Formats: sequence, C-alpha cells, structure tokens
Amino acid sequence: MVFPDIELDKWIETNPIFHDIINLKSVLWTNPNLRRVKGLPKQPIDKNDMAMAEQLWERFSPYLAKVFDETKAANGIIESPLRKVDSMKKRIESEYSTFSGGDLFLKCDNELPIAGSIKARGGVYEVLHHAEQLALESGLITKEGNYEQFASDKFKKLFNQYSIGVGSTGNLGLSIGIISAELGFNVFVYMSADAKKWKKDLLRSKGAHVLEFAGDFSEAISTGREKTIADPKGYFVDDEDSKHLFLGYSVAALRLNKQLKAQNVLVDAEHPLFVYLPCGVGGSPGGVTFGLKQVFGDHVHCFFVEPTHSPSVLLGLLTSLKEKVSVQDFGLDNKTEADGLAVGRPSKFATSISDYLASGIYTVEDNELYKLLAMLADSENIYLEPSATAGLLGPEKVLNSTYLTQKELCPGNVTHLAWATGGALVPKEEMKHFYEKGKSLL
Repeated sequence: MVFPDIELDKWIETNPIFHDIINLKSVLWTNPNLRRVKGLPKQPIDKNDMAMAEQLWERFSPYLAKVFDETKAANGIIESPLRKVDSMKKRIESEYSTFSGGDLFLKCDNELPIAGSIKARGGVYEVLHHAEQLALESGLITKEGNYEQFASDKFKKLFNQYSIGVGSTGNLGLSIGIISAELGFNVFVYMSADAKKWKKDLLRSKGAHVLEFAGDFSEAISTGREKTIADPKGYFVDDEDSKHLFLGYSVAALRLNKQLKAQNVLVDAEHPLFVYLPCGVGGSPGGVTFGLKQVFGDHVHCFFVEPTHSPSVLLGLLTSLKEKVSVQDFGLDNKTEADGLAVGRPSKFATSISDYLASGIYTVEDNELYKLLAMLADSENIYLEPSATAGLLGPEKVLNSTYLTQKELCPGNVTHLAWATGGALVPKEEMKHFYEKGKSLL
C-alpha cells in the first residue's frame, strides 16, 4: 500500500490519532490552525461577496415563488426553520450521559424547499448565478428587471441551448437537477454507487439525465467534469472546487443571525455558539462556517462531522495535503450509509478556507446515525436521513474534550446548534426502514 509523501508509521509517530482513524474508531480532532478572525490570511472571498450572493437570492425570489409552490409562503426565499429541541436534548443526556447545560437547537435544512436538503442553498444558487450570467449576456434581462421572466418560454429557449453537469452522491445532484431542468437546461447528473435509487428516480422524473457509476464520488465527479467541459456550451458545477457553491451556503449565516435574535439567543464572548455540521466534500459546512465567522466572529465555534469510513476533510487537514490526499490512501473504503458524506477526497476550494476557520472535526459510526434518527423521531417528531443526524452528537463529543477548558468557556453558557442537512424528500418507506433500524440499535 502506498501512502502520500511519507509512510503511515511516520504519520502515526507524528500524531497518534491516525492509528484510531485507520482502525475506524470515532475521534475528535481540534484544529491547531484555527485563527482569530482578525488574524486571518487573505481569503479568495469576503463579506462583500456574501452580500452580493444575498442580493442574487433576492433578485430571483419572484421567479422561485412563481415556479415552486413550496416557496410562495416565504415570497420565494429558500430558508429553513430553527427549532429548539429540548426533548431531544434530554434523550441525548439519557443515552450518552453528557450535556452540561446550554440549549440545543436544530437548523432544519431537511425542510428546505426545492431539494429538501442543505444543497438547496449551494446547488440552486450556483445554477441561478449561471443562468443570470447567460441572460445578462444575451440581453434578455437587467439586474433591475423582473426575474419572473426566467419562467417564460424565451428564457427556456435560451437555456435549452446549454448543458449543466454535476457529480454527486445524491443531494447536490437533486438540487442541481431540479433547478436546472426547471429553467430549461439540459442537465446531466453523474451519480456515485452509494447514491440512493429513489434520488436517481426523482431526478429522472424531473427531466434530468442520470448517469450511474459503479465507483465512488471521485469517479463520478471526474468523469462528469471531463464530459461537461468537452461541451462548448457545458457548465460543470464542481463540488471539489466551487466558489459559487460556497457562497450560496454562506448566506445561511445572515438568515440564522435573524432567527437567533428572534428567539432571544445571545451570541457573544460569554455566550458562544457551537455549530455542528455534517461534512462530505466540505463545501456546505465550509461555506456555512465562513458565513458564520463573518457574522459572529470568534464567538462561533464550528465543528465538522464525518463518517469513520469517509473522513476526507479530516485527513486533508491533518496531513496539510488537503485535496491531494484521499481516504483510500490510508486504506479506508469510503463506504457509509451516510450517502451524502461518502466522499473520499476533500474540496480544494473549501478546505483551504476551512483550514483556518473550523474549530475541529469529529467522526461518527453509521449505527450512531441511525440511533440518533430514531431518537429524534420519537422525541421531536422530526425525521432526517441518516447523514443529517451527525451533528446531534456534537455536544457529547465536544463537552467530553478539553476544548472548552482551553478556550476558557463555561459549558452552561454555550448554545449548541446541530445542522440537519437533509430528509424532506426521503420516501416514506425508506424513512420507515431508517427508523426501524435505529430503533433496533437502541
């Protein structure tokens, strides 16, 4: 077996955590490269880019309200509720015997309109950004115009000349496929072996072309990239290296700030916010973290969560090799029931930013995801897909570490927020299977 740059025993000698990672044990890693916001090196994006991204969302809100019924009540704004989950907090305390004060909230991106997952932020945003650029260049619209026009035949005729491609384990493909097909693009979704059948079926029903691969995410995305770029009118949404996906996710922080204020949640030096984000290639947790740091500065602490079989971002940051290393380089199989997190190699764009912003990463076993799924359903009547429950273990992992002591923080003053990333579109029979498996494990 060949490992990157140096032999595995040298990595273990440098940091014993590698031994636990390759033996599929759950770990918590705190990031030694974490910087204070004022001490950050220059980043490829800034707060102004976030503001411009929010303005694009606002321009497209009339269009979204017109073509997606589920967005009408919010006037075309794609946003999810923030729920305080006291009953789930008690279940976690009972099951894991750890929770020293502080409230627990769930950011319910499982309820996001259009795609039913956090990918409705990044994926929909990038396609809208591309559509706007084409429409502006063609003279069909100005930024001051009424964007309801994007639903008209003349716009669909324009977009039908172009193709969009994306490689996906599931949820990103759903968001890209649904919005691209609705706009009129020819959309091709390259799906990895771990993508669920129902997601492929749903995409096809929306008019997307789904191409299936026997391999993992890396094979799907590399093939998709190659084939899309070969088309002169093709546009590839690159989950491994996308500024626009990242910005789409970042706007969530501006919305969350308003939601926390509405629930009288104070975030400051004495009352920190701890956020736990399920992580695949790293784009969505990285984008949200970037946004949160712009809004809350050093008062927010963000932890990513990965499956024990697919800790791609953890290995990328631990080794400092980022996208140049894969989980397979360390003998891991990248096989997990958390399909949205089944990624072997991290994002180049996102990981270079998260290297300075993420407080740490913890890994979780698949069975724990199912148990959390059943516990949440029983305690709060909220149903998530397995990967989306990963953040709920955050308080247990972090409160059992030395992180708060090192930061001189009081556990009772912390507000904990688990980011629920998907679930609304999961078929009832599939969700029933998830729930029953979780109950059997409790």
